[in-house]
Amino acid sequence: MPDREAVREQFVEAFEGADYPVNSPMDLVPALPNGPATRFDVGEETITAMELNQRAQGEADYPYDSVDDLVEALLDGLEERDHI
Repeated sequence: MPDREAVREQFVEAFEGADYPVNSPMDLVPALPNGPATRFDVGEETITAMELNQRAQGEADYPYDSVDDLVEALLDGLEERDHI
């Protein structure tokens, strides 16, 4: 299983530059270094931001007022589906 803290650090770094509050995943795209193709290492797997949205969407409850709120929801969604 991937280390939740290591995954958290990647998400915070990628999403902290977004203009909060964010109302949808599309609001995050400008903050990502490679847009939806931005990659994250989740354990031995590498996923794109688009894949992240698909895998964690069950926990998404927009809007998010801060990067910490967003990242926690993404991590919870991944954890709920046994990705972390």
